[in-house]
Amino acid sequence: MKTIRVFEPALCCNTGVCGTDVDQSLVTFTADLDYLKQLGVDIERHNLANEPLVFAENDSVRAFLQVAGSEGLPLTLVDGITVATGSYPSREQLINFVGTPTGALKPVGLQTLTMAGDGDGCACGSSGCC
Repeated sequence: MKTIRVFEPALCCNTGVCGTDVDQSLVTFTADLDYLKQLGVDIERHNLANEPLVFAENDSVRAFLQVAGSEGLPLTLVDGITVATGSYPSREQLINFVGTPTGALKPVGLQTLTMAGDGDGCACGSSGCC
C-alpha cells in the first residue's frame, strides 16, 4: 500500500486540536487520519514546530519550503510525490490517494456484522423499514 505523509505548519500541539479556539479543518482532518489508520493505511502527519528535522531531512519538503515557505503548508505527499498543498485533503481524497475504492478498505481487526431481519434488508419486522 502507498504511504501518505502530511507536513503541517507549526501548530500548538501535535494535532492542533487544543485550546479554546479550535480550527474545524484540523478537527476533521484528525478524525479522517484516525479513520484511515484504523483501515490500515500508512499515514503520518508531521508538525513543523515539533518535528523540524523531519522537514529538513525530506528533499521534497525542503524544496517546497524554499519556494512556498511555511505559509504553503500543509503539504501532502504520497510515496514522496506532492499531491496537495495549502489545505488538508478530505477523507475521500486521502482514500483516492492510496488507490483503493472506499468499499475495499476494511477496519483492521474489526469484523463486519449483519443484522437478522425479515429478508428484505430491514431488521424492523414485517411492517417495513424504520
